[in-house]
Amino acid sequence: MAWSPRIDRVAPFRVMNLLETAQAREAAGHDVIHLEIGEPDFPTPEPVVAAGQAALSAGHTRYTPAAGLPALREAIADHYAARFGAEVDPRRILITPGASGALLLASQLLAGPGDRVLMADPNYPCNRHFMALAGAEVDAVPVGPASGWQLSAELVESHWHDATRLAMLATPSNPTGHMLDAGQLAAVAESVSRCGGHLLVDEIYQGLCYDLEPLSMAAITPDAFVVNSFSKYFGMTGWRLGWLLAPEEAVEPLTRLAQNVFLAAPTPAQHAALAAFTPESRDILEERRVELGRRRDALLAGLARLRLAPALPPQGAFYLWLDISRYSNDSQAFCQRLLEEENVAITPGSDFALEGGERHVRIAFTTGVERLEEAVSRLERFLARQ
Repeated sequence: MAWSPRIDRVAPFRVMNLLETAQAREAAGHDVIHLEIGEPDFPTPEPVVAAGQAALSAGHTRYTPAAGLPALREAIADHYAARFGAEVDPRRILITPGASGALLLASQLLAGPGDRVLMADPNYPCNRHFMALAGAEVDAVPVGPASGWQLSAELVESHWHDATRLAMLATPSNPTGHMLDAGQLAAVAESVSRCGGHLLVDEIYQGLCYDLEPLSMAAITPDAFVVNSFSKYFGMTGWRLGWLLAPEEAVEPLTRLAQNVFLAAPTPAQHAALAAFTPESRDILEERRVELGRRRDALLAGLARLRLAPALPPQGAFYLWLDISRYSNDSQAFCQRLLEEENVAITPGSDFALEGGERHVRIAFTTGVERLEEAVSRLERFLARQ
């Protein structure tokens, strides 16, 4: 049977196969340490759960407007003002089914056949795949420690072509956890504007910062498209809720797209998310951010002993991007053997990087310090046999 040729441009997410193998080993009685999936072991904060239960009990199960609950859009606008000093009209915020829904809307509005899109390499693979499904070509710009694992204004301008329509940033990034500061964000925004293109910024891990204060492009320019999510900092992965902040003139066509693509985000999840901005929830979330910082530092210390710690530690998110080239040039096989021999599940870099991915792996510090230290001990045994 013939499918649309666009589906051939979407590569498999290899870590999902590895996760399936890890879960099968776990079911067979093996003690598997899961460091592969971007989901910490914290439950959704209790105030959010209670708000979701109350919404269900109150019968809030019907459709909301396509752009989302007005109260939630206002709460997010208030969040931008209080946290980042950014004055945002709530009408510029569209609530979506996860950040993926926001990326889908943005890609369909901003990219199409014949267009080119700039983004860093490595990057979250779905960012590339959404653009490919829109028919665009992705120019993945290799980045490394010299540029802080991020696109810079200079890289944007040097890789911009006549057909380039869009540049995409991710800060903090997946898989490296690195951030752009306010000056760097402003410089990239100015470069994209000078080139006559659009700027899309993935801020999904915003709030999960350890060395720098959280930043938002919303405080720098009203012209950028900004994607965010309730999944990572707010701990609502399974609730499938995100948002897209858009320039004023883009709101109407984006709303039309939302009406046709998903009609509206899940209603109970939207009511639950209102409680994510309460002081009670914020206290819980900040405690968890501090705990993730402890986990990062413990893992960095253990990996330093193995001479595997990254030269540039991540400032945010909950990942480490490790160069394993001293041991392997096949990250998929490396991760498979580590799982089979030591029951430690990590992610092959080939999922994230078109160039150099086979020499890197991603480790998610999404479990407790004791388990992370045990994972390092198992990794040390494994490396000794390579």
